[in-house]
Amino acid sequence: MSPLEDASAASLSSGATPLLACVTALFLAAFASRRLASARRGGKEPPGPRPLPLLGNLLQLDLTWLDRTLCQLAKRHGSVFTIYLGTRKVVVLAGYKALKEALVGHAVEFGERFITPIFQDSNHGHGILFANGDSWKELRRFALSTLRDFGMGKRLAEEKILEECRHLIPIIESHKGQPFDTTSPLSHATSNIICNIVYGNRFEYSDRRFVTMVKRTNENVRLSGSFQIQLYNMFPRLLSWVKHRRMVLGNRDDSMKDIQELLRQRKEKLNPEMCTGLVDCFFVRKQKEEEARMDQSHFNEENMMFVVGNLFAAGTDTTATTLRWGLLLMAKYPRIQERVHEELSGAVGSRPMNVDDRKNLPYTNAVVHEIQRFANIVPMAIMHQTTQDVTFRGYFIEKGTAVIPLLTSALFDESEWETPNVFNPSHFLDKEGDFVKRDAFLPFSAGRRVCLGEGLARMELFLFFASLLQRFRFTPPPGISEDELDLKPLVGFTLNPMPHRLCAVAR
Repeated sequence: MSPLEDASAASLSSGATPLLACVTALFLAAFASRRLASARRGGKEPPGPRPLPLLGNLLQLDLTWLDRTLCQLAKRHGSVFTIYLGTRKVVVLAGYKALKEALVGHAVEFGERFITPIFQDSNHGHGILFANGDSWKELRRFALSTLRDFGMGKRLAEEKILEECRHLIPIIESHKGQPFDTTSPLSHATSNIICNIVYGNRFEYSDRRFVTMVKRTNENVRLSGSFQIQLYNMFPRLLSWVKHRRMVLGNRDDSMKDIQELLRQRKEKLNPEMCTGLVDCFFVRKQKEEEARMDQSHFNEENMMFVVGNLFAAGTDTTATTLRWGLLLMAKYPRIQERVHEELSGAVGSRPMNVDDRKNLPYTNAVVHEIQRFANIVPMAIMHQTTQDVTFRGYFIEKGTAVIPLLTSALFDESEWETPNVFNPSHFLDKEGDFVKRDAFLPFSAGRRVCLGEGLARMELFLFFASLLQRFRFTPPPGISEDELDLKPLVGFTLNPMPHRLCAVAR
């Protein structure tokens, strides 16, 4: 190095060291100040690992498997603890009892959504999933009542699901027992249920727009949980250029164009006296509020597009992902699959399934519930936020604090489940073999932000799973043993199985 370069490096080093020391001192002062202020206002803050300046606890967390890291931290710090994602303070709730106490017992205090930068970028506070305030309350109430009107949890929904089974089964049969990827057929089938309720019609599996929308939705769910996006959420001003952010927003823009076109087609056919889906009802409500000249109506075109987009994404990904896990687990554990086959043969035979069969199929029902528990597809729910200062379990949590309800800690809670780390349908059976509910079963979360479509999802999972097991035996591809089937999940906003193929052999 030349004398000039030596001098420059020394100058840079001498300048950087005081700057770093200054930043560190400011951070530690702010950190101490926040804790002191919290102590004065309401008590001590939840414990947690000490954060670093700017980085927070980044170096102590595995962002690829964040839920697992948080479960380990819970063993050290307890059921309520604090971490820092960058400079953002986050309180983690761990274990069934803490989750139930917070989300149900303090539903209002923990009932707001914390909207991360990527979801703020992609939703702008519109719709249902990533919204708060009066808009969220009114749109959720409207969506819930309308979905019920169009069959969510009722006989009408059962008919739609069984109709979709009649379209799905020939697709699976077309593979003639050869290995195939279950992703597309299951995603298309489950998506069509929500499309039928939202738009009033289903789509053919060959419909190019429909197939592309489903593919984009699945990709965005995966990207939203990626390492890149998690870093962007911590440092949005520094990392707005990351590729995955551009991909998420590009997919969002393309899907919004498709939704806009589908809404236009529905509007042309609209008959206010005979609404066939949620979209028709939204148009009618929008028109009434415009005629009443309501200044602050939440029933506008932007909210309509995002409500439809939210329902499409939620109704497509979570149910299809759970079913994919279910079929993979049946191939992995053939003895459990055989017991399901025996029960279905004895109680139903070859006639079409119906939802009333569930009470006569306790083992099959237990398997479906255990799939949901073990698959654990939304391990950290969607982040919440406190609506006011709250003292919870002796700790003071200030208004506006981000909260992670660690659902995986309830689904694998060692104090609630006999064999939490084993796929064991007996978790949902009593000594007589009858189905039993379990309090710690929280795959849909709880409280004010419980999954909007829980009733529909429960019916879909049972009818799709039982109908497929009634017709097929699922096995690994030739040359692959059950032991070689990988149960490690693929990282994303929801946890999908790793890419795999199965054989569906007609029974």
